[in-house]
Amino acid sequence: MRIVTRPDFDGIVCAVLLYQTENIDTDIYWVEPSEIQIGKAGILKGDILANLPYSPNCSLWFDHHISNKPEGDFKGAFDIAPSAARVVYTYYQGLEKLDHQFDDLIFHTDIIDAADLNQDQVTYPEKYPYLLLSMTIRNQGYKDIPYWNKLVQFLMKTTIAHILKDPEVKKRCNRVIEENIAYKKYLLQHTKIHHNISITDFRSLDTAPGGNRFLTYSLFPESIASVKIRFDGPEQKQVLLSIGHSIFNRHCHVNIGNLLTRFGGGGHAGAGGCSLKAEIADNAIEQILEILFQNKKDL
Repeated sequence: MRIVTRPDFDGIVCAVLLYQTENIDTDIYWVEPSEIQIGKAGILKGDILANLPYSPNCSLWFDHHISNKPEGDFKGAFDIAPSAARVVYTYYQGLEKLDHQFDDLIFHTDIIDAADLNQDQVTYPEKYPYLLLSMTIRNQGYKDIPYWNKLVQFLMKTTIAHILKDPEVKKRCNRVIEENIAYKKYLLQHTKIHHNISITDFRSLDTAPGGNRFLTYSLFPESIASVKIRFDGPEQKQVLLSIGHSIFNRHCHVNIGNLLTRFGGGGHAGAGGCSLKAEIADNAIEQILEILFQNKKDL
């Protein structure tokens, strides 16, 4: 059996739980949701998908994204939960294959994936170990696969305090802290507010900066949702769009996952993303922004 999941903190924790409960006999297959949606990922019989859209080829599937809600029968579990890891945890506790060993890890995974954060956590993530660790996980052309696998093994076997002392983890955490300082400047330079929506466009930059994705809600408290636009790589053939409800000013009524499903993406009610061909991106973004500006509950 093979674990197939995405490279974010929720996906990594899903892998931790699946290693504890299933007979995994090969390396984790790391993929992004869009690769499932366009049929690029090679999903095989026996695969266990977690935190990803459903594939009929898999043998078990676990997810919590509203845009991925299944219509037919499948093996596994789906629920509108704070994290996919929570869905996996509940499923295997029901089968008495997991006790309460990972309660603290799942608690923090729920907080991080659901963005259930306060101002202090957003402004000073370095004070919150699990949150800081989660920010070291990013996908830049799958270069970090060894690091993701390392975190899975660490979280299975040791404490968060011990993990943060690892030289590689510590180096990455320090880099995150430095990047967040720079990211604040980039947000202030490249963000405009329209109809209480913060729109950050990094397409004028050679490389889109990374940083604390929740920081925009602290910097622009009047915004009810954020839109981030950037190119996917130097070829500039694809435009990546990320949209989220403000975690502090909770007055956005648009279901983001359902909205982005129209454009080949997906996500939660409160956050999601999609990839657009560059030649049609401006038109699609205009349509998406108009829906956000209207801020209606029903799409």
